[in-house]
Amino acid sequence: MPKFVVSNTLKEPLAWQNSTLIRGDVAKELTKLKGGSGKDIQVIGSGQLVDTLAHDDLVDEYRLMIHPIVMGGGKRLFRDEGSRARLRLVNSKPTSMGVLIVTYVPERA
Repeated sequence: MPKFVVSNTLKEPLAWQNSTLIRGDVAKELTKLKGGSGKDIQVIGSGQLVDTLAHDDLVDEYRLMIHPIVMGGGKRLFRDEGSRARLRLVNSKPTSMGVLIVTYVPERA
C-alpha cells in the first residue's frame, strides 16, 4: 500500500519503502488523492496537518483516543482559538485500559 509523507523539511528519496513526499500545496494534493480510488487517508500524530485539512474541509472523520490523565496543559486539536468545528459523535468505545476511542464526523452546512 502506498504511503504519502507530508513534510516541508524532508527530501526525496525517502527512507521508507513505497512512500511519496507531498510538499507545497498539501490541500490540493490531498484533494487529488481523495478523488482517486483506494483506501482512506489517515493522519497519525500531526495536529498541524489535521488543522490544515480541517481548514480546507478535507476531514471526513476524526478518531480520537482520550486517555484518563489529567494534565495542566497540552496541545489543542484546533490551533486557532477563533475557529470552531461542529462535530457529531458517531461512535465511542472504551478499551480495557480505560482509554475512550471516539469517532466524530463534521456537520457540514
